[in-house]
Amino acid sequence: MIPRHDTAQRRIDLDRTEALRLLGSVSLGRVVFTRQALPTVRPVNHVLDGGDIVIRTHEAAALTSHARRGEDDGVVVAYEADAIDPETHLGWSVVVTGYARLVTDPAELARLRELLQPWAPPDDMDQAVRIRPDLVTGVRLAREDG
Repeated sequence: MIPRHDTAQRRIDLDRTEALRLLGSVSLGRVVFTRQALPTVRPVNHVLDGGDIVIRTHEAAALTSHARRGEDDGVVVAYEADAIDPETHLGWSVVVTGYARLVTDPAELARLRELLQPWAPPDDMDQAVRIRPDLVTGVRLAREDG
């Protein structure tokens, strides 16, 4: 059964700065990319680094091979994170569209491995993907009276 919510809501569009600030306030999100010509979604944890979204991945991951194929310009991905209260349905959601590139510089990769611990077992999470935000959209659902 879907919980009923009686809270009157208003929608507030977020600017880029606020949207990225909120995205940086949580550690989990979903990356969306194309695999065999179909959209694919993976839950991942992330960290913001210099305005970019960084996620850890492993050598055999579909996203790793996808990002590797687009080494020069990267590959287009979407990234979504949110914090929505299941009872009131109040909160926010941010979607970033940008180019994902596999991190190949050994020093940068070592720094990112220290910065971001994977949420899944880290045994083979030895790769990192950097997403440079191009289009950033966000919305906050707030109480109508506040």
